[in-house]
Amino acid sequence: MNTTLIVAFQLVALVFSVILHEVAHGFAALRLGDSTAKEAKRLTLNPLKHLDPVGSVILPILLYFIHSPVMLGWAKPVPYNPNNLYKDYRYGPLKVALAGPATNILVAIIFGLALRFSGPYLPVSATALLGYIVFLNLNLAVFNLLPIPPLDGSKLLSIVSPRYTYLVEQSGMIGLVLLIFFLYFFSGIISFVSAALFQLFAGTNAVEVFIRFFGG
Repeated sequence: MNTTLIVAFQLVALVFSVILHEVAHGFAALRLGDSTAKEAKRLTLNPLKHLDPVGSVILPILLYFIHSPVMLGWAKPVPYNPNNLYKDYRYGPLKVALAGPATNILVAIIFGLALRFSGPYLPVSATALLGYIVFLNLNLAVFNLLPIPPLDGSKLLSIVSPRYTYLVEQSGMIGLVLLIFFLYFFSGIISFVSAALFQLFAGTNAVEVFIRFFGG
């Protein structure tokens, strides 16, 4: 398959995966009583409403050209007001935070099971590209569950420890520095966990096809 088409597919898959992630945050907030995202017209799959020049375009292209083991990115965060989550003030912020990674995992499960049961009947290229969607969404889920601010996983520890909530809110650039440090030295952990889940959902055959196709 043409390399340009493969790269285009990867970018499109990434953009819509991060958009689903952000929209899920907005819908979770809406169900809990906050309509901020709805009023900002962010509960849509229209890429123009969500694209972040750095996270949606520049970073993915850079990761591709440096042959990063993981493909990551982000869309503009969907706004929400935790003070409006009147249906669950205590755990509402956590539910909103986890809605994004949960959606990526759900996408991975759906496409993974589709590959597990229909993969043997699909062309190699189709199996590999669908496998990419699975692996990508698992990467995004695992990445966002890291307990490093401003990632979604930091909200989990915020529930466990009020002191951590304060540290997250005051982290500023420190969280970003920690995130860059982790990705530079330990990004392999993300791909390792994602690969294990990939095999669990899609099966060994899909994983092998994916690796041969993308040369992993």
